[in-house]
Amino acid sequence: MKNGFKIEWKTCLKIGISIFVLYLCIYFFPSMFGVLKALLAAALPLLIGGVIAYIVNILMSFYERHYFPKTQKKFLLKTKRPFCLIGAYITLLAVIALIIVLIIPQLVSCVSVLVAKVPAAINNVITKLDEKGIITDELVNEFKSIDWKARIQQFAGVLTSGLGSAFDIVVSTVSSVVSGIVTAFLAIVFSFYVLASKDKLSSQSDRLCKRFLKENFYKKALYVIKTFNVCFHKYIVGQVTEAVILGVLCTLGMWILRLPYATMIGAFIAFTALVPVAGAYIGGAVGAFMIFTESPIKALIFLIFLVVLQQIEGNLIYPRVVGSSMGLPGIWVLAAITVGGGIMGVTGMLISVPIAATIYKFLSESVKSTPVRKKPILKEKSE
Repeated sequence: MKNGFKIEWKTCLKIGISIFVLYLCIYFFPSMFGVLKALLAAALPLLIGGVIAYIVNILMSFYERHYFPKTQKKFLLKTKRPFCLIGAYITLLAVIALIIVLIIPQLVSCVSVLVAKVPAAINNVITKLDEKGIITDELVNEFKSIDWKARIQQFAGVLTSGLGSAFDIVVSTVSSVVSGIVTAFLAIVFSFYVLASKDKLSSQSDRLCKRFLKENFYKKALYVIKTFNVCFHKYIVGQVTEAVILGVLCTLGMWILRLPYATMIGAFIAFTALVPVAGAYIGGAVGAFMIFTESPIKALIFLIFLVVLQQIEGNLIYPRVVGSSMGLPGIWVLAAITVGGGIMGVTGMLISVPIAATIYKFLSESVKSTPVRKKPILKEKSE
């Protein structure tokens, strides 16, 4: 052909096959998406188990580094993995149990107290309005003739009946609980097996990738995976550290201000603070609700204290503890949380910071490895 261009029939065949495959993907996209969704639903216990294994592995690795680090005895070397693995799971379960014991009973009691005090509170409000002449005597008599406790029970019954028949509610609840228990059990078992044989799985994956991937591509992919792993590891450790600091500061501040439920609310805020930035406000709303059952003035004082503490945490503690642990400046931590939360909500907030840290590290290394261009020397114009 002219201009040196030559198209072989094999090239045309490849282009035709590619176009046909693209057409099939577009045409059957709804069916393929349904199949993919079903596969993800079936693999959900394995995905959750992988996440659990990754989190527990942080604790297990910490225990392994401190489990007789200088010993050469075969018995201790053989028992290192089982002891550290079991210890990591026990630690995680103990933390979860402690949070439940500190939070759930007092939360239930506060809700019960609030429900019991609602009728008296309504009558007090009506009396105050009557004393100030804001409402008429007819409305006062009508309001006071209402059995507010019966009305609240009736309202709860309407909400329950609006959800469907009692049998349907029981069936759906039991089904959800059983499904959740089975999923959690399978996820924990899978995570246990992954951690127990992580060295063998790592060796098998390494050999498989070396067999089917080109060496250059394999090295780049391994570098990317290791970088993501380091960033996520540091992020989880930093986020937990920041949550503990916030919970301790909240508890100490409430003790100083003599606010009720200091230990419980501090533990709850530390738990919800695992969600970046917005988590502490969620915990604060529940805490203010509980303190309100004791004293509305103290609830207002708690909200003011929490806003001040949250500003200190958001501008000083979080960027320094979480951001510096990954080498990510504070401004980019806040930017990543904002963008991730806007795109994927709470999940986006959780994963946006380590992803941003990884991208930041790649860009920093790329810029450092690029040689700086010297500016050309401009010759002076001869007159």
